[in-house]
Amino acid sequence: MFSDFDRAMMRLALDEAEAARAAGEIPVGAVVTRGNEVVFAARNTREADRDPAGHAEINALRGAARKLNAWRLTGCALYVTLEPCCMCAGAIMQARIERVVFGAYDEQAGCCGSLYRVTEDPAFNHFAIAEGGLMAEECRDALMRGIRRA
Repeated sequence: MFSDFDRAMMRLALDEAEAARAAGEIPVGAVVTRGNEVVFAARNTREADRDPAGHAEINALRGAARKLNAWRLTGCALYVTLEPCCMCAGAIMQARIERVVFGAYDEQAGCCGSLYRVTEDPAFNHFAIAEGGLMAEECRDALMRGIRRA
């Protein structure tokens, strides 16, 4: 189900999560790719930016859009250490991401498999495959280490 490339991208997202933890943020990291290339990697910045939308996914989508000079991120995938919330799932749809790969499930707020499947709801005009559980234990451990320190 998951490739070596998928695992390498999740490792990069975990590196971003660690940087978020070191900066006093909830440790979540995200990476946008196109084909086999990294477009942009980002982490949570809610505390530093005092921004409720400063989630890793939003930051990664914004950075990728700037780098590609387009808001439509067709042909792109998003790797994230924690299952996206409703806000992020909506942004994923708006950006036209084709595939979402996440590590840890979020039973409280996850909208790519846990509570709902926003990115796969046929009522919307865009569909993004969401696959969870890649390196789930490592992603969950990274998140728990950061939460204990916060």
